[in-house]
Parts: sequence; structure tokens; C-alpha cells
Amino acid sequence: MNEIRFRLEISAQEYLRYYQGEVDTVRVRTVDGRIIEFPANALQKHISQSGISGSFRLVFDDNNKMVSMERVAN
Repeated sequence: MNEIRFRLEISAQEYLRYYQGEVDTVRVRTVDGRIIEFPANALQKHISQSGISGSFRLVFDDNNKMVSMERVAN
């Protein structure tokens, strides 16, 4: 398994675009400078009243298919 780490800041208002299906993918810059995309629905369990904020780890398999995404300590 492989992993990528990134930081994400999305306000609750901005997240509505993802929730309502207006935007279906998230594009982020990883800590090592790469730009990746993943399905917006992967964020659902990380949403709070203020939005989504924090450092995350995305785990993917050898076929580059997402396995999991979790919040990590900075």
C-alpha cells in the first residue's frame, strides 16, 4: 500500500458545493508537491460545523485506487 499526505482547508459554505453534487472531485497539493484528485464523498466523515480542516493521509493500492482516507496529527 502507498500513502500520500496533504493539508486541507474547506469552509462549511464551500463544502456545500461538494455535498450538493456540484463538484464531485477534490484536487489538492500533497506535502511533497504533487497534485492529486479523489472523490469528494471521501470527505463526508471529516466534515464539522466549520467545514473541513486538518492534515490527512490517503492510502491507495498498487493500482492507484483509494483504499482509505484519515485525519492525522500535524
